[in-house]
Amino acid sequence: MENIKSLCVYCGANFNGDETLKQAIVDLAKTMVAQEIDLVYGGGSVGVMGVIANEVLKLNGTVTGVIPQFLMDKEVGHKDITQMIITENMHQRKQKMADLSDGFVILPGGFGTLEEFFEVLTWLQLGLHAKPIGVLNVGGFYDPLFAQMDMMVQHRFLKQANRDLVFNEADPAVLVNKMQGFSAKPDEVWFRDRNLT
Repeated sequence: MENIKSLCVYCGANFNGDETLKQAIVDLAKTMVAQEIDLVYGGGSVGVMGVIANEVLKLNGTVTGVIPQFLMDKEVGHKDITQMIITENMHQRKQKMADLSDGFVILPGGFGTLEEFFEVLTWLQLGLHAKPIGVLNVGGFYDPLFAQMDMMVQHRFLKQANRDLVFNEADPAVLVNKMQGFSAKPDEVWFRDRNLT
């Protein structure tokens, strides 16, 4: 693939104040701006979302937020980003974020972050896009999730080739550099060989 020009970052609307996580976000912002990669994110001013947007803005990077109207009405939209796109609903928001991005980075978060992660990962498995997906696994936050994926492979609900589609790194620069060289090779036999016994 061509060089990544924009990354969609999925992350939490909460921030627990963890200094290790804050440093990882700072390092991710530096890596992105140094490689002239624009940030696409959920448009919020709060939580980890607000932290990553502010760090990219501090470095004069470009930040595009995508937020549904009902969240703007709750006044959680970031007022100082480069561009804000307002959608009618969450489904349009997720589609627009994906369309604007050349890849996806997952930071620590909650239900929404996991839902977004697995949606774009499923799309990659189905061949609906060929964009890299990287988990910034700060402090082993996502180790249990990767253990669950390995369990899925062990029990033959997931092909190893599809498990391997996700990058898992603790260092932002290493993660983004690996994503730059991504070539999608999902194993599509899942729809031909349904009998797993």
